[in-house]
Amino acid sequence: MDLAEFLAWDAPPNTTWQLVDGEPQGMAPASRTHAVIQAALLRLIGNHLDGQGSPCTVVGPTGVVPRIRADINFRVPDLAVTCTEVHEEENTLTDPVLLVEILSPTNRAETWTNIWAYTTIPSVKEILVIDSVRIRAHLLRRDASGNWPERASVVEDGELEFASIDFRIPLATLYRRTRLGRDTAP
Repeated sequence: MDLAEFLAWDAPPNTTWQLVDGEPQGMAPASRTHAVIQAALLRLIGNHLDGQGSPCTVVGPTGVVPRIRADINFRVPDLAVTCTEVHEEENTLTDPVLLVEILSPTNRAETWTNIWAYTTIPSVKEILVIDSVRIRAHLLRRDASGNWPERASVVEDGELEFASIDFRIPLATLYRRTRLGRDTAP
């Protein structure tokens, strides 16, 4: 299946679908921890962007098209930020600058495959990967020359910094309302 066929496809309901190398793939429902982290990050980034008067917008799961094999790929990150105005409704997010994935234990390999596909999108400056089974995040950031690091920076304590949207947040804040946050509370 190519991208045009996928976007026109009447997919089975109640499942989020992505297109990976020409094959539609259904995505399993998120765990409670995954959903809570996603909602917290969406709210916190949205509030930050609004408070700064930023032209950028954060959106929940939405499709992006990697540059490599674009005709047969449509991937769905957990969150994305774009600074491009919307003039008409679109099926794919235009020019994302920040993409976020939340790792679940059952789909780690597929998620990392998506992450490396995201690095081919020219507008993407940062990719955050948040763990859902322990308090930890991986951050990939392009350098000044536009190159990606070989490995992600690992954050297990302290702050996450998003240079693309001028935002900092303590990592623990994302986990505060999850079982992981309660497990570490005094």
